[in-house]
Amino acid sequence: MPRRSTVHEASLPNRTLIVDNGAYTIKAGFSSPSPDPHQCHLVPNCLARERDRKVWVGSEIETIRDLGEVAFRRPVEKGYLVNWEAEKAIWDSTFLGQKSKLLCNPHDTNLILTEAPNTPAALQTNCDQVVFEEYEFASYSRHIGPSLNSYHDIQNLFGAPARETDIAALPVECLLVIDSGFSHTTVTPIYKGRPIQQAIRRLDVGGKLLTNYLKELLSIRHYNLMNEEHLVNEAKEKICFVSNEFRDDLERTWKGILKRGTKLEEGGREVVVDYVLPDYNAGIHGYLRPHDPSLTAKVKKIGAMANPSAAVEDFMTLGNERFAVPELLFNPADVGLKEAGLPETVLQSLSGLPPGLWPSMLANILVVGGNCLVDGFMERLWVALEQRKIQRQNYVNLHLRSVRSGLRKQQSKANLHYDASRD
Repeated sequence: MPRRSTVHEASLPNRTLIVDNGAYTIKAGFSSPSPDPHQCHLVPNCLARERDRKVWVGSEIETIRDLGEVAFRRPVEKGYLVNWEAEKAIWDSTFLGQKSKLLCNPHDTNLILTEAPNTPAALQTNCDQVVFEEYEFASYSRHIGPSLNSYHDIQNLFGAPARETDIAALPVECLLVIDSGFSHTTVTPIYKGRPIQQAIRRLDVGGKLLTNYLKELLSIRHYNLMNEEHLVNEAKEKICFVSNEFRDDLERTWKGILKRGTKLEEGGREVVVDYVLPDYNAGIHGYLRPHDPSLTAKVKKIGAMANPSAAVEDFMTLGNERFAVPELLFNPADVGLKEAGLPETVLQSLSGLPPGLWPSMLANILVVGGNCLVDGFMERLWVALEQRKIQRQNYVNLHLRSVRSGLRKQQSKANLHYDASRD
């Protein structure tokens, strides 16, 4: 008999590169037995072109001194990777550049790559082809981002005791991940490390839409900033906050009763502030300061007309723009979007689950993404979910009472019919 051929399986390399290929930044790092946040590197996921048509790739953008009217090109649109020509240039600079902190040899490296939920199959195929044919990684695993969140010891991040060693490598049983990023916001229920596909919900409101809306408001009320994406995005991160009483705060600002030092609420913040625009010649970033209603600031603003050597200070006085922009996450209808807000989207996701999983999901909500860093976002989301949970519970209780009442009526009718038949 012929001898059986023995197949020797090649062992996988010990080095694993984990890449969260976001629309705004790439979060990447090498796996380690003792994870350290400093081992995760942030790389701008875009190409930038200056006025002189010089192109900067990835992390090179951080060295640009004058970001005025810089045009950005992003390979990720609406949350999906659609431009591999641009993405490949960024990956080459990030993972193959000699001066890169993430330099690696793909042949000796495993790759774990994230993608957005419900990515079209054609885009998944393109991604697989580029990873294997262009880079030739030793092994490759593609997951949606929220599913990887379930493998973290999340409770330990907030001071709870660490999980036992034998279960530390297992995912949490129930987790509801709210990912509000640059392109969109998704709500993904995770059960034992696997997403529940029929319950995934998407809200087409993200950081990009908020930035574009702020650009329109500032261009109408102050300066034309439609071509200043980086400047407006930086201002958005510094000035915006989420209001817990949006209608009341908006009415008060419209009536013009807010003056310097006036608070929205006790222990609250000043609404009307001055945002000083960056001076790229001096290398100064934009910054926030208390509103100065006196003429001193206005005179300083136009001081260069009389004395070119004097310090010029261009600023914008901002009021309801600060909380009207992030309000779109909770009320997209404010700009005509026919979509539910984030709290309603969470409840729509829960409606696709068995009711027995609702308490576990609501008790284990993980919020990730850049938009959750907006001041007041977490408090507003918590209050909104609590209110809707009470409304949903009242509806369920009312529905159960009506069902029980109907059953009693049917039972009484059946008893009467039975007694009549006996007579």
